[in-house]
Amino acid sequence: MSLFNPYVLLGILIAVLSSFGGGYWKGSHDEVTRQELEIAQLNAEARAKEQVLVSAIQTQATKLQKANQDAKLAKLKRDTDIDSGALKLRIPVKAPNCPIPVSESTTPTSGDSGGETRAELSAEAGKTLFQIAEEGDKAIIKLNACIESYNQVRETLKGKP
Repeated sequence: MSLFNPYVLLGILIAVLSSFGGGYWKGSHDEVTRQELEIAQLNAEARAKEQVLVSAIQTQATKLQKANQDAKLAKLKRDTDIDSGALKLRIPVKAPNCPIPVSESTTPTSGDSGGETRAELSAEAGKTLFQIAEEGDKAIIKLNACIESYNQVRETLKGKP
């Protein structure tokens, strides 16, 4: 048998091609396995980050609920004080020119602002003013909670917990 026999050459060629084919198949199989492991690892990391983000958002939601509850309690106390007369709401007003001279010798009572004329608001007007201010406060609290949540999520996604 000679090396130049076509059957020997064909056998050598089939052996070389089958070894390359087997190596290619094994390499592609190993690559698929490696990619599956990498995907599983990245999914586990994503789930861990997701848990951190969920807990951060839940913490912010709890803080927001507590702030809202505290605001409700303060509103109830204030409204009760307004209704009972313990809290009186006064605003400064411009006094009309009075032809009767006011004596300079009168001393202002404690808490008086030195003779400045003040008008007392009705209980309903005071409650309405406070309600408007409370709506603004609630919006600011919600905005601050959103900003803080956004910053926590951003830092977590950057990799800085």
